[in-house]
Amino acid sequence: MDSRPTERARLVSLDQFRGYTVLGMFLVNFVGSYDAVATFLPILKHHHTHVSYADTIMPQFFLAVGFAYRMTFLRRLEKEGAAAAYWHATKRILGLLVVAFVVHTLGSGVANWEQFRSGQVWSAVAAGLKREYFQTLTHIAVTSLWVMPVIAARPGVRVLFMVGSAVPFHVLSHFWYYDWVNLPPKGIDGGPLGFLTWTIPLIVGTLAYDAMSTSSRPPVGKLLVWGAALMLTAYVLACLNRVTPPNGLSAADGWQGIFVEPPFVPPADKESVNVWTMSQRSGSVTYQTFGTGFGLAVYALFVQACDVGTLSVGIFRTLGTNALAGYILHELVAAAVKPWVPKDSPLWWVFLGFALFMGICYLLLRYLEKHELYLRL
Repeated sequence: MDSRPTERARLVSLDQFRGYTVLGMFLVNFVGSYDAVATFLPILKHHHTHVSYADTIMPQFFLAVGFAYRMTFLRRLEKEGAAAAYWHATKRILGLLVVAFVVHTLGSGVANWEQFRSGQVWSAVAAGLKREYFQTLTHIAVTSLWVMPVIAARPGVRVLFMVGSAVPFHVLSHFWYYDWVNLPPKGIDGGPLGFLTWTIPLIVGTLAYDAMSTSSRPPVGKLLVWGAALMLTAYVLACLNRVTPPNGLSAADGWQGIFVEPPFVPPADKESVNVWTMSQRSGSVTYQTFGTGFGLAVYALFVQACDVGTLSVGIFRTLGTNALAGYILHELVAAAVKPWVPKDSPLWWVFLGFALFMGICYLLLRYLEKHELYLRL
């Protein structure tokens, strides 16, 4: 826990944006698994064939991570030198990997000692690495480690690194990885190689920090243009779905057949999905690029409201300034509340359960905030 005040005034838009993202995570993680939500509010659950509201949350986390990562790294680099800055970042990442092991676990483990003697334990470890362990905190840690060599580099170097990470991931997905990560036990958020495309929102987050720190006034327009350009690029790439297996255009399709459904619309034929489909489970380049652009546009709205204007929402501040504690606590609170909200509950009971869950999470985090206790790695 860290009870020291920050050295510099916090950027209100970043805390508010991060707080909004944490609240969105609380919502979709709690309600997304319920039958009534799938029927009446499908936008609140992951579908893995297009971009739902639930799918917009994690790229926003990575935008905020990238923003704060470059900001704090450059400050330490200036104050203490390169060796101290890199060592501090490495220690934080290793610490986060340990926390991720405790929060996400490595699967169900082994049933008896014979599994160790016979070597079956390695199959359990492999399954745990593919699914349980490689979730949000692990992806943040591994991606931060992967990006560390260029975190202080010029924008052009970081963009080349981002592209150089995404292209190999897509090539591997084309040949085998896409199929593998979608086979049981199915991977989460791109699986063990997902860090290659989570590099996209993290690097763009560092570029957003550059734009904010070098502009004489908040660059709302620039952030919105960048966001729109990324979303459009992602959609254009997604349309390559029409001309790659298992799909193929014919003359009868005409030029209209080139276009896939808009990002927030499910595909008419779920059998037509492939490596170009926007899929959070697959960690596809198109999903990451669209999610990054969407998140950047949302952040631009927070910059306008909070840095140009004076908006500051209390709950966003409370959640945004203690995001790691919020992530850990929400798992514990959900484990206590969800047993009383069965999967087939009516929608009103689901949201009543969410209200209880949210209230407990907020009270715990507000207590930490009032006592200036922050969990930061």
